[in-house]
Amino acid sequence: MSEQMDNRAVQRHVAAEWRKPDLREGFTTGACAAAAAKAAARALLTGESLAEITVDLPARQGVTFHLARCEIGSSSVLCGVIKDAGDDPDVTHGAEIQALVAWQDARGITLAGGEGVGTVTKPGLAGEVGEPAINPVPRRMITAAVNDEADEAGVNLNRRGMLVTINVPGGAEIAQQTLNPRLGIVGGISIIGTTGIVKPFSDSAYRGSIYVELKVAAENGVRQAVLTTGSRSEAYAQARYPNLPEMAFVQVGDHMDYALRQCRRLKFPQVMIAGMIGKISKLAEGRMQTHVSRGGVNMAFLADLAGQLGADAALVARLQTANTARHVQTMLNKAGIAGLEAQLAQLAARHTHTYIQGALVIEVLLYDIRGDLLAAAQEPAE
Repeated sequence: MSEQMDNRAVQRHVAAEWRKPDLREGFTTGACAAAAAKAAARALLTGESLAEITVDLPARQGVTFHLARCEIGSSSVLCGVIKDAGDDPDVTHGAEIQALVAWQDARGITLAGGEGVGTVTKPGLAGEVGEPAINPVPRRMITAAVNDEADEAGVNLNRRGMLVTINVPGGAEIAQQTLNPRLGIVGGISIIGTTGIVKPFSDSAYRGSIYVELKVAAENGVRQAVLTTGSRSEAYAQARYPNLPEMAFVQVGDHMDYALRQCRRLKFPQVMIAGMIGKISKLAEGRMQTHVSRGGVNMAFLADLAGQLGADAALVARLQTANTARHVQTMLNKAGIAGLEAQLAQLAARHTHTYIQGALVIEVLLYDIRGDLLAAAQEPAE
């Protein structure tokens, strides 16, 4: 998930792909940009067209990229690399990452964003407002690749420099499937990647997206973060809080633990958590990482709570073998026993509040699948 994807797209794939062995790795947009820039610089310096180029990436040496194009002009060269994301559900997979390298009167290397590369419009991102959305590591990779070619050719770029413009044809359309519009990156995708390698379905990539969203919200004055477990709970929370900006809502999936720690680190005064009974029941047990690989819904826990609410021994026994948390709700509704959702919301608020050591106000919202709010509970900051 190297591009900062809309988490809706991520969640559609993760459940099916999580346990597949031997998933194929891919390359980041930053790696492709560096390869294209290196090839274009070499062709500009030698006048020879290339079919492939080998570059060193932060995480891997000697990676060869095939070129989709190498077009030599009178004072510039345009090279392109087709982005291969491996088996990761990356929306930039198949996009052509281009580098146009041209001579310039200014000394050194100037890096610019062209067609399909976004522009930063809000603080909190890796680049400054007004700059192209090319992150620091890709900037260094591109600059180093061009410098290496100049050194190899014996060209002193302090006398006559090079302008490197990164283009992504169709990047503006691709960006609509990513988090970029929400983050304040307009006009295209981001050129990103710290290692050059895309790890399929990487937890670190998903958490990185969560952090970027929260950081942008914090640095743009948002004081309430709404952490949701998926797209439906996000839509329900947005309907409840219509006055909050879009950037306040962050889909964290199963990574509530990480998101809560970042909310504390970024000093949000208040966090709202929105989800349905399955995920909220895990938080109510104190399980802050809710992926099924860490265990499913604990039916015995739900049955015990039902017993505290008045369920008889026979019903408690049946609840322990329920298929899903919603199945538990159905059986309790038929028995006329209310209050499970309120208990779960209160316990979830208490456990998440304890997890972040009471540093901020926690509110938990428990919805049903239709969007009806079944319970809400709040724990104040200490």
